[in-house]
Amino acid sequence: MQKIEILSPAKDQYIIKGDLTFSTINKASAKALNFAQSPSSINIDLQQLGKIDSAGLALLIEWIKFARAYQTQLRFDHIPAQLTALAKLCDISEIDLFNSKNN
Repeated sequence: MQKIEILSPAKDQYIIKGDLTFSTINKASAKALNFAQSPSSINIDLQQLGKIDSAGLALLIEWIKFARAYQTQLRFDHIPAQLTALAKLCDISEIDLFNSKNN
């Protein structure tokens, strides 16, 4: 199990490292991205993710809800195949943010 790290190299960019699982996510994880202070768009790089389970998917969906509430465009880059498969399993693969390019 790798602890989750949320890095912000720039105001509009985040890098998620580690595992997004029931064991690594807590209530603070949902509020780790400051949408109230964000620019009009945010990029979240998922390239350094390890394991992801339904809790990780739920966290990403929570961030999508916050982004919509604050009218912030949210883009996920380097979406791992494991996340895509989990989204399809949960029948939410049509969410436009998950259809961005896997750079």
